[in-house]
Amino acid sequence: MTEPENTIKVVLVDDHALFRSGVRAELDRAVPDVSVVGEAGSVDEAVAAIRHLRPDVVLLDVHMPDGGGAEVLRQLRPELPDVVFLALSVSDAAEDVIAVIRAGARGYVTKTISGRELADAVRRVHGGDPVFSPRLAGFVLDVFSQKPGAAPPGDPELDLLTRRERDVLRLLARGYAYKEIAGELFISVKTVETHVSSVLRKTQLSNRYELSRWASDRRLV
Repeated sequence: MTEPENTIKVVLVDDHALFRSGVRAELDRAVPDVSVVGEAGSVDEAVAAIRHLRPDVVLLDVHMPDGGGAEVLRQLRPELPDVVFLALSVSDAAEDVIAVIRAGARGYVTKTISGRELADAVRRVHGGDPVFSPRLAGFVLDVFSQKPGAAPPGDPELDLLTRRERDVLRLLARGYAYKEIAGELFISVKTVETHVSSVLRKTQLSNRYELSRWASDRRLV
């Protein structure tokens, strides 16, 4: 059946089929002007589907087994500049947001969003507005304030930390206990303690409260 002329055509990219089904049901049932015309569960499937269907908006997962949203954008943005990409992810980590925005996504919302809020986000990015979940606004504004394609400003202290140390620090600053951090990152409590000790040593700070402030100042939280 041919879509009405004013319907916003959407391709949904996520590696969890159950999640895709839920989003499709929400949009198809409650939102007459937004229609999911295709789905994909991997980078390769996404690239093929988007090339074939030429949607107005792509709802794009950030992490997938064979790559992620940034890779889909890298392959398609130069080729399909009129297709709008909106990241839809469980992650609210600054590096994930920055990566897909720099790759060309027009917005980034988390999976806690409701169906109607998501439909509204689709309409807004289709209309040319950038859209972000409220808690992401701070570091997103920082990204937009820089020249397109520029790297984030360097931070010598932050650069001393490994990726895993940053992961531990982010959760610590959000108030997670060591046991909760261990469960979240699939590591032992002893390993968490080792990472925290290393971060304290590298930053020359004394306790988790100082670390939380330090992480917040660098928008890691």
